[in-house]
Amino acid sequence: MKVLKLLPVAYGIAALLAGSALAAEPARIDWSKVPASSLTLFYPGQSTYEWLRSKGHGGASKVAQGTACTQCHDESDAEQEKGDKLVKAGALEPAPVTGKNGSVKLNVQAAYDDKNAYVRVQWKTQNPFPGTEHQYLRFDGKEWKVYGYPKLDKVVQDGKQPGIYEDRFSIMIDDGKVKGFAQQGCWLTCHDGQRDSRNQFTKEEVAANPLLNAIKKTDVRKYLPDTRVDPSDWKTGKSVEEIAKLKADGKFVDLIQWRAHRSYPVGMADDGYVLEWRLSDAGKDMFASNADPKTHTPRFMWDEKKTGYKSINADQLRKGEHFLVREKNAVPFDPNANWKEGDMIPDYVVSREDAKGSAADNNAIADWKDGVWTVVLVRPLGLANPDDKTLKAGGVYNVGFAVHDDNITTRGHFVSFVKTLGIGAKADIQAVKLP
Repeated sequence: MKVLKLLPVAYGIAALLAGSALAAEPARIDWSKVPASSLTLFYPGQSTYEWLRSKGHGGASKVAQGTACTQCHDESDAEQEKGDKLVKAGALEPAPVTGKNGSVKLNVQAAYDDKNAYVRVQWKTQNPFPGTEHQYLRFDGKEWKVYGYPKLDKVVQDGKQPGIYEDRFSIMIDDGKVKGFAQQGCWLTCHDGQRDSRNQFTKEEVAANPLLNAIKKTDVRKYLPDTRVDPSDWKTGKSVEEIAKLKADGKFVDLIQWRAHRSYPVGMADDGYVLEWRLSDAGKDMFASNADPKTHTPRFMWDEKKTGYKSINADQLRKGEHFLVREKNAVPFDPNANWKEGDMIPDYVVSREDAKGSAADNNAIADWKDGVWTVVLVRPLGLANPDDKTLKAGGVYNVGFAVHDDNITTRGHFVSFVKTLGIGAKADIQAVKLP
C-alpha cells in the first residue's frame, strides 16, 4: 500500500484564513464567560408533518389546533427516551441503522458584536473519529462510479456499499413570519413523500409534477405548508408566482448548514432556506460536484506534487483528512494518469474562492478533539438579501437545531424542539454582547 502524505489541518484550514479577520474573531471570544445551554436532540424517525396530524399520534388534535410540541414534550429525559424508542424498528422506523444512538447532547452558546452573531455548538460524535469523509468516485477498471452512501440507503443496509457521509450541524431560523414554526419547528418542513420518508415519491410522480418541473428539481425535499394547496400533499404545489410572493413577504425559514467535508475545509457554512423546496441562496456554494455531468469522470484530482498522491483507496479512509480544495491542492483530472482499479477521488470539490453571493454569507471555525466537534458559526448582522433572515441586536428568533452523525443524512439526523435565540434579548438562548 502506498504511503499517504496527509495534509495537516493547518494547511487545509488555517492557511486559508491566515491574516483574515475571520481567523481572529472567534478566537478572541472567551467562551468560558458565555452562558451555555444543554439541549437533547433526538432521532425523529418518520415523524412527519402528516404523521403529527394522524391517528397514530396521540397529540394530533392539539397539533391541529396549533399547540406547541413542547406543551407535551418539555423534558430532556423525555426527549432522550423518545429518541431511544424511535431509533429502533417500529412504525416510524422501517429501516433501523444498527448501533445508531437515539439522541445526542448539544451544548449551545451565543454571542454578538457590531458585525456578527456567533453561535458555538459542541457534541460528542458516536464514532471515535471525525466524520469528515464523504462519497467518492471510484475507478472500477473501466469506469468511475460513486462509492459510499448514507447508512439509511438500501445499498448500505444490504451490504453492497459502505456507509460514508459527512457529519453536519444545521440551524433553522424563523423571524416570526412563518405561521406555526414557533410551535412545531422543523416538523413544519418534513413531509410524507420526501426522501427516506413515508410514501416516498416516485420518479414518475416527480416528472409529472408542475411545480417541481418549473423549479427544475428531480426529487422531493423539505417544504413549508403554505407552498401547497393541500399542505399535506407535496404534489399540490402553488404557482411559481404565488411562491415568489411568499418569499417576498419573508415567509420562509433560513437554513444554515455546516458540513464536515463540504464546508469545513474552507472555513465556511453554507446558506440556504426552505420554502417550496430546500434551496440554496443566490450565488454559488463553496462546494460543487467533481463529476463531469456527461462522462462521470472526475473534473479534478489531487495535485501529487503538493500532497504526495493523486488518489486514495478504501484502506486509507478515515486515516487523515481527504479534502479536495480547488485553489490549494487540486489540478485538472488527467484521464491518462495510469489509473488502477480501486483508485478513489472525492465526489465533491470545495473552494472558498468560488463561493459567491448570498450563498457565501456564513463563515465557520471548527475543530474535532477528544471525540467532540466544536463549531463556531459566524453570521453577519443586518443582511438584507431577499433569501436571508436579518439578524439584529434586540431581535428574538425561533430556531431549530439538527446534527447529522455516524454517516447518515436526510431524516436520520437528531433534532431539537423549537427554542428562541435572542441577540442581546431575553430568550431560551441569549447571545451576549462582546466587549
